[in-house]
Amino acid sequence: MNKYNILEKYSINFTKNVYNLLFLEKYKNMALIGRLQEIQQIEDICSNDRPCFIALYGRRRVGKTFLIKEYFDYKFTFYATGLANADTKGQLTNFTNFINEHFSIAIKTPKNWLEAFGIVKKELSKIKGKKIIFLDELPWFDTKRSDFLTGLEWFWNSWASAQKNVKLFVCGSAASWMINTLLMNIGGLHNRVTHRMKILPFTLAETEQFFTTKNIVIDRYQIIQLYMVLGGVPFYLDQVKKGESAHQCIERICFTESGLLKNEFVFIFKSLFKDSEKHALMLRAIFNLGKQATRDNIVQATNIESSGDFSVKLNELEESGFIKSYIPFGLNKSKKIYVVSDYFTLFHFKFIEKANSYEKGIWVNRITDSSVMVWAGISFEQVCFDHIQNIKRALGIDGIISESSPWLYKPLAKTNKGAQIDLIINRKDNVINICEIKYALNSFTITKSYDLNLRNKVAAFKEQTKTKKAIFTTMITTYGLTKNEYARSAVQNEIVMDDLFRL
Repeated sequence: MNKYNILEKYSINFTKNVYNLLFLEKYKNMALIGRLQEIQQIEDICSNDRPCFIALYGRRRVGKTFLIKEYFDYKFTFYATGLANADTKGQLTNFTNFINEHFSIAIKTPKNWLEAFGIVKKELSKIKGKKIIFLDELPWFDTKRSDFLTGLEWFWNSWASAQKNVKLFVCGSAASWMINTLLMNIGGLHNRVTHRMKILPFTLAETEQFFTTKNIVIDRYQIIQLYMVLGGVPFYLDQVKKGESAHQCIERICFTESGLLKNEFVFIFKSLFKDSEKHALMLRAIFNLGKQATRDNIVQATNIESSGDFSVKLNELEESGFIKSYIPFGLNKSKKIYVVSDYFTLFHFKFIEKANSYEKGIWVNRITDSSVMVWAGISFEQVCFDHIQNIKRALGIDGIISESSPWLYKPLAKTNKGAQIDLIINRKDNVINICEIKYALNSFTITKSYDLNLRNKVAAFKEQTKTKKAIFTTMITTYGLTKNEYARSAVQNEIVMDDLFRL
């Protein structure tokens, strides 16, 4: 029994603490932050004696390549990466250079991909023991009218899949290619991928750890402000400078003429999708519709036919991390709501693309504007959704099966008032947590009018859903609640931003 299996007999919290210590001991020389689950998965893959075809995908800049290179200490039996915007001849020449380098040979550029993969097979067959192969930026190899997929299919199906010691890692940020061409392949690579690894952005805890390793001293409120713009994308977070406030950093990298992220959205979007115009149109419609972005509403807003292709594009946007979908409490899948979940995209639509020519203080001096506070409230809600496990842990219900979603009541009669609840946690133990999420500069004060509004929301929820479950009103805020009579009488549970950082 290895040391990870031993951990299974301990409690969840203790297991995490011990596992973290083991991780720090074993991987102390790596530059990796977090990624405990991913590292455990890679370790399990490499420790078995089966041939494995592992596909890593996810948002660009999220650290897919970095994870694999760091784990294997940049040492591979064979490694190659595709070239952006190169033709088939250029890709083959590039691939050949990697072959010659790794196998210390001097061959001429093959005529096609079948020949190229044949050479790789021949050279790998000479090497005894475990073979770690890493093909990075895989979609770039697959140029128009090339036989790249034919070569890859032949390499895996005719040889690699029969070799117990072969581990083939492939990676790519072009979401449409990775999802539709590789993972959902209906040809020779159908069901050939043995492991899928969707690499997600850092959590708040990992983001804090990232700054700590860079000796950047920054409090959690500032981290959340950065997270609401940059998300947990390591490449973006790496732009934060020591001694800068969150607002100074955001202004520098997002609004100055030379800001690294000023034109990031256009670049990253075109690099992810072949048909990026339709993807962008759909994404913008979801942004404009807010919490009413159902499939039918998106179709109506974009004038794009509701077809299989429309479904494919929605799925690509979701798999690549731009949007998330929720089924509101009490409704069926046809009423699924889509929201923009990528923090930088939300910020780009709201502020960057609307900014005029840069003037000093263009962002720093707007931090208390009403439009900024509205955006911050929406973005903080997304932070909470992305850390729902932390919220459940803070409530002591992480061991209880539950479903989480927003809830929106829109009456047919204009004379009736609607109601909206930020987060519903529908629990199997016959309890529902109705969560109000408030982003505030200080402790949040429940006033008499807000208390009445809160009670009306609960009443509307009970009336419209006909639920018989117990209702616990829960407040999720940055700095907690001001202690007054309304806070004591109306709220059963209180969550603060520190809870979102806990492992």
